[in-house]
Amino acid sequence: MSTNFRALPSVHKILSDHRIEELVNKYSHRSILNLVRSELDKARNSITNGQKSPEIDQVIVAVEKNAEAGLDRKPISVINATGVVLHTNLGRAPLSDESIYSVEQAAKNYSDLEYDLDHGSRGSRQKNMEYLLRQITGAEASVVFNNNAAAIFLALAAITHNKEVIVSRGEAVEIGGGFRIPDILNQSGASLIDVGTTNRTYLSDYEAAISNNTGAILSIHSSNFQVTGFTHSPDIDELVELGKRKNIPVLHDMGSGCLIDTKPLGIVHEPMPQESIKSGVSLVFFSGDKLLGGPQSGIIVGNRQLIDLISQHPIARACRIDKLNMAALTTTLLHYVKEEATQKIPIWKMITQPIDEIQKRVTYWKDSLGSQCSIINGVSTIGGGSAPGETIPTFLLRIDCRALDMDAITISDNLRYGNSPIVSRIENEYVLLDPRTVLLEQDEKLLKTTQSVIAKRI
Repeated sequence: MSTNFRALPSVHKILSDHRIEELVNKYSHRSILNLVRSELDKARNSITNGQKSPEIDQVIVAVEKNAEAGLDRKPISVINATGVVLHTNLGRAPLSDESIYSVEQAAKNYSDLEYDLDHGSRGSRQKNMEYLLRQITGAEASVVFNNNAAAIFLALAAITHNKEVIVSRGEAVEIGGGFRIPDILNQSGASLIDVGTTNRTYLSDYEAAISNNTGAILSIHSSNFQVTGFTHSPDIDELVELGKRKNIPVLHDMGSGCLIDTKPLGIVHEPMPQESIKSGVSLVFFSGDKLLGGPQSGIIVGNRQLIDLISQHPIARACRIDKLNMAALTTTLLHYVKEEATQKIPIWKMITQPIDEIQKRVTYWKDSLGSQCSIINGVSTIGGGSAPGETIPTFLLRIDCRALDMDAITISDNLRYGNSPIVSRIENEYVLLDPRTVLLEQDEKLLKTTQSVIAKRI
């Protein structure tokens, strides 16, 4: 064992290697020194457990990999060829060019973030967003936080602390990332009163659960799941009527934040915040980075008195939207006010992309890549907790794994390892690439990476 310890290369020897010197020049002496020491500590532990001392090349390769993984700029831009428009793991909605420009300006300059230029005094970061949200939804007021889970939590904490919140048992769901509605309710200080059954809840169930300690009725739109078959639930108008009769606020978590009528687009109608406001809902909650097509944010619109209570809650500052997301969201909302969302916002451009344009693009891909590829009919999905089960016709590029003498997993892996990582999907042992979710300016990068993968086996 002592011989193995003595065989370990010294820190000085490793740092003198030209590959490590390049890393030092790229990053810093201290950061690479820490990686070298960490790798040598791992080697000592391995020797203690009876393994041999690693060669110096092994240590250097490990340091290079750790530097690449831990010190290179993140996140890495990827090409989404999965056909999932709102891919949660890939960052959901890409921003419009105008929104990106707004972020750039807010990032590199001072701004009127919380300054009233007209009066030369402190202002509100919510002012411009509220004006636009009132225009779009018809609500009295709004407030925006850093995500929808925070928005719901704050509303419950401000309005229903130490009170009961009535929720249909079929809606007490997990909303993503392990966050569950019952847990959020408990942490906010409210008590969950679940009514009905998983598949059938009636208005009478809500009414029977109302007590002197009822703080709100919470309705949660099933934006990322479906319960089909023998089902029933009261519509939002019925809940609003009950709430008004009993003087109880009705809160509506819509999740996806769809501000466009999707039915003319051939997609099942997704409930819209403006519809809930028109119905008389007290507060409506929705995300900014789903079907709204903007940055991560949690938006609340509705009754001004309740909005003021939420805004004044002590935790509101901890969950407020930052200036960069605020800039992006304001510009995204402006697209809706100007009625140009389907022409400007990337996800809506993807969703409404004509099928003949997709066929033209995928034909160009195939002609560029050769006989190992073919074109097939397929479907894209909305994803991201929006329009569950809905699909959009598309054309797919199919890579013939057998012709390349590789399995689908290997090809999919190799596509992700390039300088322009491509995230694909696998079906029936074929690798599929969907043009719908690939940005037009990424086509040439996709072809270059795919060609390099195919060329390895030709």
